[in-house]
Amino acid sequence: MNFFNSQLSTLNPQLPKWLPLGLLLAVLLIFPIIIEGTSYAYLSRMAGLVGLYALLALGLNFTLGYVGLFDLGYIAFYAIGAYTAAILSINGYSFLASTFAAIVVSVFVRLLVGVTILRLRGDYLAIVTMGFGEITRIVFNNWDSLTNGPKGLPSVGESIRPVKILGMTLVTNTHYYYLIAASVILTILVSQRLENSRLGRAWVAIREDEVAAELTGLAVARLKLGAFVISAVFAGLAGSIFAHWERFVTPESFVFWESILLISMIVTGGMGSIRGVILGAVLLGGVPQLLQAALVGSRFIDYRYFFFGLVLVLAVLFRPQGLWPSKRRQVEILETEYVN
Repeated sequence: MNFFNSQLSTLNPQLPKWLPLGLLLAVLLIFPIIIEGTSYAYLSRMAGLVGLYALLALGLNFTLGYVGLFDLGYIAFYAIGAYTAAILSINGYSFLASTFAAIVVSVFVRLLVGVTILRLRGDYLAIVTMGFGEITRIVFNNWDSLTNGPKGLPSVGESIRPVKILGMTLVTNTHYYYLIAASVILTILVSQRLENSRLGRAWVAIREDEVAAELTGLAVARLKLGAFVISAVFAGLAGSIFAHWERFVTPESFVFWESILLISMIVTGGMGSIRGVILGAVLLGGVPQLLQAALVGSRFIDYRYFFFGLVLVLAVLFRPQGLWPSKRRQVEILETEYVN
């Protein structure tokens, strides 16, 4: 993006710096309208799914990217948000009410979990969060009276209410594309504000050296818990959107692989980098879907994940700071390599 800006500025020194970003947003806004009704209309749904991954990855970036907490159970709060919204919607509550409840429940559970486990570090924290994620999925899979078990929600004779916003009912994939895009943009703005605040700098200090941060007077425990809880807001929001979009939720949508995929997006794109996280979501969330669509009927479809995995391994080996890292993270990696 910086290279693109410099080239445009060379052609026209008066060209505003925000123009490339404005052009990109304009393309993203008109993209689903152009392809609607064509044979490429399925791309709107793919883009919506990538947007959901971006929303979740940006939420996880608060804990993994800014604070360095290795959370392998983040998908559990996505599931909690989805089931909360689905249950309330089935019982007649509106999208806004069920979404608010989904966020509140996700945050409350995240707070309870965070108070008990954030004293752990590193591998121990990863193991405990992974266990919580699997326990959550198993509970949803076996609590038949509330979640309808593996058969999912809604049950026969029930339905999840359609989304209604400002008098408009969202029906098509294009409608949900815009809802997800608006949510991602809002999340980006919140992430930027927090990253550049005193709170964001405190989080990064904890990530770099937790002991040194505590010795300087930072309330490390409360700051870690704050990042942990804030991330649940976006998991609950994404869960509610998913439940209303799919009109069906099942425990199999929230398996451990999804948590691994989110972490891979952040690490591949660049930990702590908003642009990098979005790039990681596009590459890991969108490219496999495009390959699957392009290779249907081809014998190469069986090898698409092999080539995709190979690309990821090469990216991690030769770009440990991520494909589009934040400047701070890039300096950290270079300093570490220099010391070693």
